Amino acid sequence: MVPCGSTVAPHRSLVAVDQDRIVGHVIATRGWLEPFGTPVLGLGPLGVLPEAQGRGVGTALVHALVAIAEACDERLVALLGAPAYYRRFGFVRSTDLGVTSPDPNWGEHFQARQLSGPPLHGAFRYAEPFGRL
Repeated sequence: MVPCGSTVAPHRSLVAVDQDRIVGHVIATRGWLEPFGTPVLGLGPLGVLPEAQGRGVGTALVHALVAIAEACDERLVALLGAPAYYRRFGFVRSTDLGVTSPDPNWGEHFQARQLSGPPLHGAFRYAEPFGRL
């Protein structure tokens, strides 16, 4: 079994299947809040085949991933995405929670959702492979 806290873990990579065909995928990888290296998660990418969009596939994937994060006692999930879409899952502009994005130009598109524990503050840092993009 892979521990909840590892950088990439199978339980944080989910697919949606419709009649033996993968129609969607979401993943969350380990991220950190600096300066203290507090472990958090970075959600994304989320992808759904065009012909499967509008049927709740993405919604189900995000809800499932957040539920897994909560079950693993993760404290915060952050993402880069459309506020109008992710607001329904409880995500807010990250700075409203005291979390700054890796790129200040992302503005309201960098969002976070606190899952547990006392409030967190800091600069979000993605896992190293994302830092090289």
